[in-house]
Amino acid sequence: MPRRNRPERRAIMPDPRYGNLLVSSLINKLMWNGKKSTAEHIVYGALEMLENRTKKPALEALEQAVRNVTPVIEVRPRRVGGATYQVPMEIREDRRQALALRWLLQSARKRPGKSMIEKLSGELLDAYNNQGNTVKKREDTHKMAEANRAFAHYRW
Repeated sequence: MPRRNRPERRAIMPDPRYGNLLVSSLINKLMWNGKKSTAEHIVYGALEMLENRTKKPALEALEQAVRNVTPVIEVRPRRVGGATYQVPMEIREDRRQALALRWLLQSARKRPGKSMIEKLSGELLDAYNNQGNTVKKREDTHKMAEANRAFAHYRW
């Protein structure tokens, strides 16, 4: 990281099918070894399955699922006088979305068997219905922040 000034944020392009930035960032996070067409195939297949299961437009269901798993507050370690405290802090908007997508993909990859399309659509459906591993992870993060609320005055 440079010492003088922060690097510019790169603007990501909307995805070709839906023209949506959220779908585009989901594709980019899913992609391994630069295989974007494979990642697009998986995400679009999962969105079609999600649309069939929820009977709602795919974008609307995806946005609701991501909204359900997006954390608002997290704990960050802060060293004060030789002791390290877990200080609850609010999360920036771009980090919130990044965490939500990362957690969704981690949970989808851990699901047993089947193809990645089915795993991802299953995880998105669980998130849409406010259940599953990703929602549990968000709840655990919020509980941790609530438990350490006494150290909130160490915020910087």
